[in-house]
Amino acid sequence: MAAIYSLYIINKSGGLIFYKDYGSAGRMDTNDSLRLASLWHSMHAISQQLSPISGCFGIELLQADTFDLHCFQSLTGTKFFVVCEPGTPHMENLLKHIYELYTDYVLKNPFYEMEMPIRCELFDISLAQAVQKERVSLLGR
Repeated sequence: MAAIYSLYIINKSGGLIFYKDYGSAGRMDTNDSLRLASLWHSMHAISQQLSPISGCFGIELLQADTFDLHCFQSLTGTKFFVVCEPGTPHMENLLKHIYELYTDYVLKNPFYEMEMPIRCELFDISLAQAVQKERVSLLGR
């Protein structure tokens, strides 16, 4: 079974611009993935406002019995989150690497329009390689 279930990228206004399922048992349809992205964006924003700690950047980890949700927010407000098996290590590093791929292959693509869904073949290929490398390293432990 894969340690990583799915990956989401949300723009700064809460719109889902990328979704990739990595073989989780309960595959979601498009409407469910859009709802989840919108819900996460709202929860993330509310947590920033309600936090008793000044300078809080929102929820970074949500742990449940059957999954963990790790989130990385860029300085521009774009959120990257991955749903994985509980206790999967090094997801923060993977999310930062995915952000680097996003900046290299999506933002530098002259045909990409900001805040729009991501349609970039080089990003897809590099992302698949990064996730496969992470899976191999997790199996080796």
